[in-house]
Amino acid sequence: MPRTVTGIDLGLCNARFLRGYAKGNTFHVTAFANTPLSSKEIVDGWSACEVPFKPASARVGITGRDVNVRYVRVPRVPDWQLRNLMRFEVEEIGGQSGAQSGGAALASDFNLLPQLPEIEGEDVVLLAMARESLLEAHMDGLAGLGGSLDAFTPNAIALYNAWTRYGVLQDETVLVANLGHDNVDVVIARGADLLFARNLTGGSRLFEEAIAQRFGVSTEKARELKETIATLDPAARHIDTNAEKASRAILASAGQLTSLLQSAVIFCKSQVKLTGLKLDRVVLCGGGAALAGLPKYLSNALSVPVELFDPWKVVDTTALKDDQRAELEQYGLESVVALGLATMASDPTTYGVELLPAATRKKRAFAEQHAWMIAAGVFALGYLGWDAWRTRGELEKARDQARAAEQQYKRASETSRKADELVAENQRLAGFAKELLATKGSGEQLARVVALMQKELPADFWVTQLSTDRRADPELGLARGEEQPVVSVTGRAREGTNSLATLYEGFVQGVRAKLPEGHAIEEHLAPNGSKFTLDVSCFAPRKDAATGSDAAPANTGGAKKAGKDG
Repeated sequence: MPRTVTGIDLGLCNARFLRGYAKGNTFHVTAFANTPLSSKEIVDGWSACEVPFKPASARVGITGRDVNVRYVRVPRVPDWQLRNLMRFEVEEIGGQSGAQSGGAALASDFNLLPQLPEIEGEDVVLLAMARESLLEAHMDGLAGLGGSLDAFTPNAIALYNAWTRYGVLQDETVLVANLGHDNVDVVIARGADLLFARNLTGGSRLFEEAIAQRFGVSTEKARELKETIATLDPAARHIDTNAEKASRAILASAGQLTSLLQSAVIFCKSQVKLTGLKLDRVVLCGGGAALAGLPKYLSNALSVPVELFDPWKVVDTTALKDDQRAELEQYGLESVVALGLATMASDPTTYGVELLPAATRKKRAFAEQHAWMIAAGVFALGYLGWDAWRTRGELEKARDQARAAEQQYKRASETSRKADELVAENQRLAGFAKELLATKGSGEQLARVVALMQKELPADFWVTQLSTDRRADPELGLARGEEQPVVSVTGRAREGTNSLATLYEGFVQGVRAKLPEGHAIEEHLAPNGSKFTLDVSCFAPRKDAATGSDAAPANTGGAKKAGKDG
């Protein structure tokens, strides 16, 4: 079953909690919550968060000045050597920052960028670092909500995974920017390959401060004016002087934002050494991206198409409650990073950078190592117990089967003996029945023929001999070994009788007509017509019972043959 996780994007003004799981190429959102905040420090926002569900297995995004992402070019070496190189790099950076911050420890993780055709023989390593004290403060805040930690990930890496999984990828270089209130997370990707990821200081706060200074109002009121009347669209028609005044006030801040995005491209060229890098498109998300006219303004300033990033078209939100779905639709732009974080926690195939305090990482490594040993021991013990139970059960089953087989054998032997006796008795009775049938049939057949002679024999014809016996006669279809009763009639006709042949034919036809269906007649008439013989059998086999080319067909129509005068 897919792993259900929580992606958490915590900022100064809002905290977004998105829960769900990745299945196939689709992410299924099961719960969502957005909590407005007003914090001076990001970690302070945990205490004000109200979440209607338990944020278990949480991937927490980090950004701002406490997160450091840098790029290191190294020769292509085995993984163990690469880990040593990165450890030395982190120790060197930690030593430098420790002198400035009183020995603050750094948590780190790294991953290789895809191999770049512009760089031969070397790899580019993305190295992410954050103060362990910051991560521990986040862990305490998460525990206060009853949640459990999966890992920490820079927001820029989560943004990259959201883009490659839910964005429209083409063979082009795209800058994806998440415009937060105080920070901008930037990703530069070429197709699906990551080139650069970084967090920059700045965001929609620049617009609010400009409006607050121009109108002399609080930042809360300035935020309201920014969202309702301010626009960066040069072709927009202002509804009143305040709208025009607010729109003019944010032009300078828009220029600062443009410079931030351009600086990201410059950083990418210098740190990754891609001097020929050129953008083809810019994609925006985050709360600051909702500013009216911003895409059009940046498109004019950067000379590339600029559009908003809407990943929710390919995300399944049907499991959300109605109020949570409406809230997600309202804060869709702001929740892209939370979606990327949840995707990373649920799908191990994503591009991963996972930060953990050293103590937490050691505890997990220890638990995983001993968990395997304990699991192996429990499995072995369980297997032995199961095998003993299974073997005993199989022995009892074999004994039961042996007893059952013995009883079945006895029953089968008795049944076989009785069957042999029945077969012998059936054979005896069949022979007896055959004899009875032959005797009965012979007498009935003889009586029928005698009656026919009395009725059909012409006046000038008389019978000289009448007999019945069991014999084989191929002319009647009675094969050898299949002897049946046959009535033989021998007779004579008065010499000089007119139309002797005609009378004889009428006599034979009359006999045939009166015999039952399936009879066979073999008849012979002397050449001078004075003597005739008839062989009759009502037991001849049917024509469809004869098989083989040598089988004689049933002579149901009779046969007339010339014979010698006896």
